[in-house]
Amino acid sequence: MAALLPALAIGIFLAAIDQTLTIATYGKIGSDLRALNSTSWVATSYFLTLTSFQPLYGKLSDIFGRKPCLLFAYVVFGIGCLGCGLARDMIELCIWRAVAGAGGSGNMIVNAVVTILVTDLVPLRDRGLWQGYINIVWAAGMTAGAPVGGLFADNIGWRWGFIIQCPISFLAFISVYAVLHLTQTDHSHWSAKFLRVDFVGAFTLIVAVFLLLFGLDNGSNEGWDKTTTIVPLALAPVLFAIFIFVETKVAREPFAPGHVIFHAPLLAAYSANFFGVAAQMGVLFFIALFFQAALGSSATWAGLYFLPSTSFSLSGSLLAGYIMRRTGRYYWLTLIGYSLLLAGAIPMAFGAGRMSATITILGLTILALGASISITTSLIAIIANAAPEDTAIAIACSYLFRSLGTTIGISISTATLQQVLRVNLARELGGADRAREIEEQVRLSLDYIRKLDPVAAAVVRKCYAIATQWAFLPIVALALLAIISSIWIREKKLDR
Repeated sequence: MAALLPALAIGIFLAAIDQTLTIATYGKIGSDLRALNSTSWVATSYFLTLTSFQPLYGKLSDIFGRKPCLLFAYVVFGIGCLGCGLARDMIELCIWRAVAGAGGSGNMIVNAVVTILVTDLVPLRDRGLWQGYINIVWAAGMTAGAPVGGLFADNIGWRWGFIIQCPISFLAFISVYAVLHLTQTDHSHWSAKFLRVDFVGAFTLIVAVFLLLFGLDNGSNEGWDKTTTIVPLALAPVLFAIFIFVETKVAREPFAPGHVIFHAPLLAAYSANFFGVAAQMGVLFFIALFFQAALGSSATWAGLYFLPSTSFSLSGSLLAGYIMRRTGRYYWLTLIGYSLLLAGAIPMAFGAGRMSATITILGLTILALGASISITTSLIAIIANAAPEDTAIAIACSYLFRSLGTTIGISISTATLQQVLRVNLARELGGADRAREIEEQVRLSLDYIRKLDPVAAAVVRKCYAIATQWAFLPIVALALLAIISSIWIREKKLDR
């Protein structure tokens, strides 16, 4: 582990920094491309392919080998980032972001591979501490991403936030190629290996997630009574049901086996993972927009505002690992973590219009501390409750649920924000043609706010602040569901 972790850390860092590098720049991206109300698709297109391809990469790496899949992922990710940097409009950006997500899901497999290696090499009681070391690298990338992205956006352009990831991908490629040497165990022909891949399950999952995200986005922008909103939202649960049927009854080698997913103690941990990550990532996506639109901060300052929360995220992960090592327990620590997640969201959801940078940063810090504790302890709960022969697939499924939570959390929170913002702008600005023009323009570009007279600009910023508070309501609900799910996690004493 001491030899492998530094080499694999580059991929872990790359996957982490990519998730936050654009957080502080969504306002700039949307304003530059004149599509601010569609910026959620920059994230959801990435997480759509990340979610769907990640378990597929896991199965591909089982069949074709870890190293070839990782190298392929780095190439795809680098190409996708370059395409994002050169995109001419929002559609092109989202397409290339989806390509990057297909590669990024391979990067995320590094996390699963390292976790599986740790599981094989160290006692269960020490795994939380080793997971804390892995999370240090992850937190370092998450910490650096938002400030660096904000600095790029304000000084040399948001496009460089994507382009700069290309040489990091190349460095990760060289590192894995030179250091990671694994013995090939399956010598069958590639065509026989190809037939083992669960493409039907992967395709069904992609379509189901896409329909859900498209329906939520279209409803907040075009209206919830539109056919283009109702039909996708109605079809999404049907496709999810088909996906479960394929994984449990049809697929010869499913990447989400039913006996693992629906095992009660594991399902409780997976559900807690899903709701907890949905709450955390939903906040991380839209809160930077609040800093820029409601408080008038620059992209640089919006990124710097994330530093306290990411530093506490690092501390929480290490603290959880240390406590589990000393006590051999994780149940109450998991409940405490998700309770802190809820405690951080409540003041911002019910602040009665008094949200400020200080209150928001404090809430984010508490929320990040709770999320980092619970994400570490719930993973240990999954490992402790999985059958020995199912440990690797159980870990891979945990990353599937995290990715799904990220995708759904971002989509629900931004749909709420856009819906409330649209309604409030229409009410506050009135129904005149000039008012409708202001409403349309401020939802396309933050730069337009600076062109307004002081009275109109103050109204717009107030509407953004109110919309942000409403967007915290689903975050509170998700945090509550995470707590309820974690109650059913089964405690097992961790042996040394």
